[in-house]
Amino acid sequence: MSNQNHNEVSYLEYQGKYKGILSWILSTDHKRIGILYLISLMIFLIVGITFGLLMRLELLTPGKTIMDPQTYNAIFTLHGVIMIFLFVVPGLPAVFGNFFLPILIGAKDVAFPKWNLTSWYLYVIGGLLAIISILLPGGPSDTGWTFYIPYSVRTGTNVTFALFAAFILGFSSILTGLNFITTVHRLRAPGMTWFKMPLSIWSFYSTAWIQILATPIIGITLLLVAFERFFKVGLFDPALGGDPVLYQHLFWIYSHPAVYIMILPAMGVVSEIIPVFARRTIFGYNFIAMSSVAIALFGSLVWAHHMFTAGMSNTSQLIFSLLTMIVAIPSAIKVFNWVATLYKGSIDLQVPLLYVLAFIFQFTIGGLTGVMQGVLSIDIHVHDTSFIVAHFHYVMFGGTGFGFFAALHYWFPKMFGRMYNKKLAERTFWGVFVGFNVLYFPMFIMGWLGMPRRYYDYLAEYQIYHVISTIGSWILVPSVFLMFGYLVYSAFKGVVVTEKNIWGGETLEWQIDTPPIHENFTEIPAVTEKPYEYKSNDLITQFSEAK
Repeated sequence: MSNQNHNEVSYLEYQGKYKGILSWILSTDHKRIGILYLISLMIFLIVGITFGLLMRLELLTPGKTIMDPQTYNAIFTLHGVIMIFLFVVPGLPAVFGNFFLPILIGAKDVAFPKWNLTSWYLYVIGGLLAIISILLPGGPSDTGWTFYIPYSVRTGTNVTFALFAAFILGFSSILTGLNFITTVHRLRAPGMTWFKMPLSIWSFYSTAWIQILATPIIGITLLLVAFERFFKVGLFDPALGGDPVLYQHLFWIYSHPAVYIMILPAMGVVSEIIPVFARRTIFGYNFIAMSSVAIALFGSLVWAHHMFTAGMSNTSQLIFSLLTMIVAIPSAIKVFNWVATLYKGSIDLQVPLLYVLAFIFQFTIGGLTGVMQGVLSIDIHVHDTSFIVAHFHYVMFGGTGFGFFAALHYWFPKMFGRMYNKKLAERTFWGVFVGFNVLYFPMFIMGWLGMPRRYYDYLAEYQIYHVISTIGSWILVPSVFLMFGYLVYSAFKGVVVTEKNIWGGETLEWQIDTPPIHENFTEIPAVTEKPYEYKSNDLITQFSEAK
C-alpha cells in the first residue's frame, strides 16, 4: 500500500510496521496515544473512585465502620494521588489534547511523536508504582497526597514509592507540555493566526506553559523528601534543623498552578461546546482567549493562600489575599461570556451541553467559595475543614471532571465512529449531577460548623451530614460506572457514524472523515476565518432539518 493510500485509511484500521496490540502500544500516532491515555485513565479512575467510595462508607457512622484508622489513611492517600496525578492533572490534555490538538490547528501530528509515546509509558509506570505500593511490606503511604513534612519523612510506610510515582508522572506532564507548545507554535495550518485558533487550543497552550514551568519544582521537592528520608539531611524536618514551612512553599508553588492545569482544559472544552449547541458565534472570543493566559499567569502567583495559618507576615497575607481576588476576574470573564453566548441562542440540549451547564453551575459554586477563602478571616475559620474538601471537589470534579465527561460525549462519535445511546446518556447525566451535589454540598455546611477534614472519626453532631454525603456517593459512583459501561459498549457495538459533522460544529475536526484518517488530512487545510462563526439562520435551519 502506498503512503498516499495510507493517509486515506482510518487510524482505527491503519496497519503500519506492527500488527495487533503492538500497533497500538508502539504507535506514535497522536490519536492512538490519546486512546491509550483514555483507556489507562479510565482504569485508574475506577480504582480512585472505588477508594473514595470506601472512605465514604467508613464515614457513614462515628468510630470504626468498615476499616481501621491506618487503612483509612492509606486509602485516603491513594485516592488523592490517583485522582490528582492520574486523572485530573493529565486527563483532558493527555486524552483530548493528544487526539484533537493537531487536528484543530490543521497538523498531521504533534511536533515530537516519540516523546508523545514516551509520556504515555511514563504515565503508566507512575500509576503502577503508586498502586504496587499497596502490596509491598509496610503498606501504602498514609501521609495524604500532599506528603506534608515532618510526617512524610518519619512514617514507616512506603512513602518513597508514592513520591517516585508522582515524580515520574511529573516527567510525563512536562513532555506533554513541551510537545503541545512546540506543536502550536510550529505546526499551525496556513492562515491560522493566533486569534483564529479554537479556544480549546488557547486553554491547552496556557496549560502547557504551567506544566513545563511549575512541574519541575514539585519534582525536585519530592526528590528532596525522599533524600531526607534516606540520608536525614535536615532540609524540612524541624528535628534535624529543617523548615517544614519551606516544604509547604515549594509544594504549593506547583500545586496551586496545578489547579489551573486541571481546570483550564475543561474551560477550553466548554468554549468549544457552547457555540455549537447554542448555534451562536462565541461571545467575546478575544477576552476568553486572553483570560486563559491571565489565569495561567495569576494562578501561578497565589500559592501562599494555602498557608495563611502556617505563619507569615501581615504584608504577605494581604498580597496573597489580593492576588486570590484578582485571579477570580479572568475566570468570571469566561463564565459571563459563556452565558452571553447561550443568551437567545437556538439551544440544542444534547448530552455534552448538559455536562457543560452542570460545569458552569458547579464551577461557579467552587469559584465563589474559593474567593471566600481569599478573605483572611474566613480562611482562618474554614482552614482544614470539610468546607475546603467541598470547595476543592466542586472545582476539580464538578469542574474538571464534568468538563472531561462533556468532552467525552462531544468527541466520542468523531473518535470512534460510533454513537452512544443518547437517552441512556441523558438519564446517566442526571444520576451523576444529583449524586455529585448530594455528596459534596453537605461538606460545606459541616465544614462551616467545624468538621475537620482528613479525620477518620468525628463527633455525633456531624453524622447527619456524613450520612447524606455517603448516600450521594451511592448515587454518583454507580452512575459514573454506568457511563463507562455504555461508552465502552458503544465503542464496539454502537450505531456506526460516518457523517463528518454530526453536531454541526465549525472547527476543523468536523470537516474531516469520521473517524479521522491516518495523518488526519489528505492535504493541509488553509484557514481563512475565525472558528465558531455562525453567520446566518440558514445554517441553523439547514442543520435542524438534517437532524
